[in-house]
Amino acid sequence: MEAPLIVFGVLALVVVVILFKTAVVVPQQNAYVVERLGKFHATMEAGFHVLLPFVDVIRYRHLLKERAIDIPEQVCITRDNVQVGVDGVLYLKVMNADKASYGVSDYVYALMQLAQTTLRSEVGKIDLDKTFEERTHINSQVICELDKASESWGVKVLRYEIKNITPPHDVLAAMEKQMRAEREKRAVILTSEGARDAAINNADGAKQQVIKASEASRQQKINDAEGQAAAILAVATATAEGIRKVGETIRGTGGMEAVQLRVAEQYLTKFGELAQASNTTLIVPANVADVASMVTMAMNFVQKAKGPSAS
Repeated sequence: MEAPLIVFGVLALVVVVILFKTAVVVPQQNAYVVERLGKFHATMEAGFHVLLPFVDVIRYRHLLKERAIDIPEQVCITRDNVQVGVDGVLYLKVMNADKASYGVSDYVYALMQLAQTTLRSEVGKIDLDKTFEERTHINSQVICELDKASESWGVKVLRYEIKNITPPHDVLAAMEKQMRAEREKRAVILTSEGARDAAINNADGAKQQVIKASEASRQQKINDAEGQAAAILAVATATAEGIRKVGETIRGTGGMEAVQLRVAEQYLTKFGELAQASNTTLIVPANVADVASMVTMAMNFVQKAKGPSAS
């Protein structure tokens, strides 16, 4: 009884071992490379697979997810002979498990070395001041060079990012002084530009003020001239109307008598003012006291002026 049980147990153990060797479950986003008798046979994707026991062997296991590989810091020399420490991160993905298995012994190590050498070459083409500005250009150049090599390895380089660029301490101090000087320079320039703009604005304001004042003065003079012209015209019109009325009155009945009376009144009034004036020496005609003769003389002038108009 014991011998059959031992045989059955051995057979059961062999079956378990065979099942363990032949039944394979590949997880999602994984790929297994199978060799049959030492030669590439197939690539198993996600799912359940059965291998030939003792013939098929899973030689390589690849993760098909995107991976981030840390690139250690290395010393790079810029074009102006300054040593800087640069590190980065490389993002890659296995696209072909067959090529990744047989194209290169260790694609991660190979890509890391190629990324470092390419990075040193690209940093050496630019000055220190440009390294901080040209990160995007450096990243793109590294990716371009890595793609050329990784295509035959079945790996796709998705991105490369520089993490840190670390210059020496003395260079950092000099850069800090330079940046401080640049900031002070910009501050001085902005202050001077502000003063210049303020002076220009003040000059423009004074110019506009002078222009407005001159326009106001000109308009005032125009208005005064127009007012004076209107006043003169009004006085002249009123004087002409008064003269016309006087002429019409003189030509009417009793007009001459009224004129004689008015002339006599005016003569007597003015003569009385001359008589009252003190400390005044005057030269007058001999018959200045003869009112009748003076009125007659004045009326003769009126008759001469009336005659042509009446005719």
